[in-house]
Amino acid sequence: MDWLGDLAQLAAAGPVAMVSVLATEGSAPRGAGTRMLVTADGLTGTIGGGALEFRAVEQALAVLGHAPGTWRVQDYPLGPLLGQCCGGRVRLLVEHVDRDALGWLAGASEGRVLVSVLRAGGIERHVGDGPAAVLGARGDKPREGSRFAEVIGGYRRPLYLFGAGHVGQAIARHAAGLPIRLAWFDTRPVFESISGVTVVPEAAAEQCVAEAPGEAALVILTHDHALDYRLTLAALRRPSLAFTGLIGSQTKRARFLSRLERDGVSAEARGRLTCPIGLPGVTGKEPDVIAVALLAQLLQLPQAQAVQAVAA
Repeated sequence: MDWLGDLAQLAAAGPVAMVSVLATEGSAPRGAGTRMLVTADGLTGTIGGGALEFRAVEQALAVLGHAPGTWRVQDYPLGPLLGQCCGGRVRLLVEHVDRDALGWLAGASEGRVLVSVLRAGGIERHVGDGPAAVLGARGDKPREGSRFAEVIGGYRRPLYLFGAGHVGQAIARHAAGLPIRLAWFDTRPVFESISGVTVVPEAAAEQCVAEAPGEAALVILTHDHALDYRLTLAALRRPSLAFTGLIGSQTKRARFLSRLERDGVSAEARGRLTCPIGLPGVTGKEPDVIAVALLAQLLQLPQAQAVQAVAA
């Protein structure tokens, strides 16, 4: 939310470029809606630091050399840039802010929807009440005439989802529009064509758990019980995670808890495992029922566990 006030202040003082995260896929340092402002003298805000931010600042300074309203969309692969096994993609909008087109700032506040339309001579914006329209991080880049809408401000819980089968797809589908930032993984190349899924080698799957931010919710529903166990073990070794959920029955839960105990996992850590997943009392086995019950459960997590400073 601070970027709104910073934008008004910096734009009043002189030329400013704005870098906006439009979409991410995989393990990204910041989510869609994150902003960074760049002037000739410095920057305000962050999109996560490191090589990605360095590249973005370069692009922002370059766009300041063009007319106000100039914009470009840039895609970056996160694995090579961030040195991560589980990095996916990030899509950025870099613009030279047109200081004469900031009337929309007067109506901007948390919870409202900011609508942006890319035009040849600049970006048209207005503030309304919805609905939001989620962009993807792959495929054709947004171009002239493209429209997108985002909810301003508000914390979005990182959800690290392992498994792109029917239940995983239902969870991803229903998560759109919720205050959730999805990082979605599978080890099977067949799912690489699904927007939002990052395919990682099975040997690297546990590293994806290690890369999850401390306030993340982690949900495990892969095709392989052995992989489920390895991911569960890795997650329970991270006490800062807000939620560790495993799909399965009470029988699966008992088997996993017994094995975790034999592997030296403490009773306190074992107690952090949620299995079965979903709100108690919701018994349907259909993927959409499981998805809605799980997402409702995640929405009940206390935000006191969240690090508000990294809100996307």
